[in-house]
Amino acid sequence: MTAGVPRVQLSDEALIVSGEVTPDTVVSLRIEGEKLIRSVSGNLVIDLDGLVTAHSVVLSMLLCWQRLAHQTGITLSFRGVSSRLASLAALSNLDDQLTGFRPETSQAPH
Repeated sequence: MTAGVPRVQLSDEALIVSGEVTPDTVVSLRIEGEKLIRSVSGNLVIDLDGLVTAHSVVLSMLLCWQRLAHQTGITLSFRGVSSRLASLAALSNLDDQLTGFRPETSQAPH
């Protein structure tokens, strides 16, 4: 089974990212996501459950989206973050900047 072409689509109040994001596909995906982000207001969840890649270009794209959301008054959060992508964000000291990238702290028993 192939990972599939990367896609981003808006469903309710979630921007759903799926497929395999590579250095060759990230720019077009980022641009499409930016168009969709500009079409909403308020809160937006970036759903990464269907994402099959953990790559630095994904983090770069998410940071671009977060910057745009901040500029347009949209509150972004992330869900469905894989452990590999969360680890990469932590190694890059970005996990505190991306809401939802610390699943172990939100799921820890109290």
